[in-house]
Amino acid sequence: MRTFAQNCRNIENLILNGCTKITDSTCISLSKFCSKLKFLDLTSCVSLTNNSLKAVSEGCKNLEHLNISWCDQMTKDGIEALVRGCGGLRALFLRGCTQLDDEALKHLHKHCPELMTINMQSCTLISDEGLVSLSRGCHKLEILCLSGCSNITDASLTALGFNCPRLKILEAARCSHLTDAGFTVLARNCHELEKMDLEECILVTDNTLVQLSIHCPRLQALSLSHCELITDDGIRHLSNSACGHERLQVVELDNCPLITDLTLEHLKSCPNLERIELYDCQQVTRAGIKRIRAHLPEIKVHAYFAPVTPPPSVGGSGQRLCRCCIIL
Repeated sequence: MRTFAQNCRNIENLILNGCTKITDSTCISLSKFCSKLKFLDLTSCVSLTNNSLKAVSEGCKNLEHLNISWCDQMTKDGIEALVRGCGGLRALFLRGCTQLDDEALKHLHKHCPELMTINMQSCTLISDEGLVSLSRGCHKLEILCLSGCSNITDASLTALGFNCPRLKILEAARCSHLTDAGFTVLARNCHELEKMDLEECILVTDNTLVQLSIHCPRLQALSLSHCELITDDGIRHLSNSACGHERLQVVELDNCPLITDLTLEHLKSCPNLERIELYDCQQVTRAGIKRIRAHLPEIKVHAYFAPVTPPPSVGGSGQRLCRCCIIL
C-alpha cells in the first residue's frame, strides 16, 4: 500500500474493505501522497486505530465519504482528530464501532455541517444526548441508521424532526424505547421520508401509521416486523394514503400477530407494491395471499405458516417434531 500510494497520487476512490492485514502505516502513506482522496472504505480493517484517522485528517482534506465500520478500536478521540481536517465529510459509516459514544457525535455536530449520511448501527453507547447534538449541527442529514442503538428514546426522534427536515431514510430497528409520540413529531416535520425500518420497535402502534399516511407521501418501503401492536386498521390508513396509491413498494410485517387477510385486501389498492413479508403472521391465510396475487400479478409475497402445534409423532417414533423439522 505504501508503494501504491507513492505511485498513484491522483487516486480519488479507494476501497480496502476486508483488508485485515493493513495497519495505521497504510493510512499514513495515503496521508502523505494521496491528497485528492475523496472516497475511502476501510470496512473491517480491524488493526486500524485512532492514528489512522489522525493521519487521514492531516493529509486527505478533500475526503467526503469514509467507512470505518467494524474498526472497533476507534474512539471519540479518533473522530475528534478526523473532523478537524475533514470538515467536508458527507457520508460517514461507523457500524460496529462499539467504543464510540455521545462525545464523538458532538465533534461531528461542531465540524461537519455537510454530513448527509451517517450509519451508527450497533453503536450501543450512543444515547439521546449525542443524537440531539448531531441533529442540531447536521441539518442536511438525509440517511440515518440507528439500528441497535438501544438506548435512544423519543427525544432523538423529536430532535431529528425539528432539525433535519430533509431526512429520507431512517433505520431504527431494535430501538425498543421509541413510541408513537416520537414518530408523530418526525412524520409531521420530515415529509421527504422514503424508507423506514422499525423492526422490533415494539411500542409502535397504528397511530404511527396514521401519521405517516398523512404527512409522508413519498414513503416507499416500511418494515414493521415484530411490531406486535400493528393491526389491519393501521395498514388501511397507509394503503389509502398518497404514498399507498403512488409509491409504496415494500411492506414487511413478519411476526405481526394481529394482521389478518384484511391487511392484504387493503394493500390491493397499492398498484406499485412489489413485495410483502408475512412470516409467522398466523391470521393470514393462503386464500388471502392468492387473492392479492391475482390482483397484483407481479407482487412477491414471502410467507411461512408455522404450525400452531406440532404433530403428535413422526414415523411412529413418538418424537414430537413440527412440520418444518419433518421437511428438513
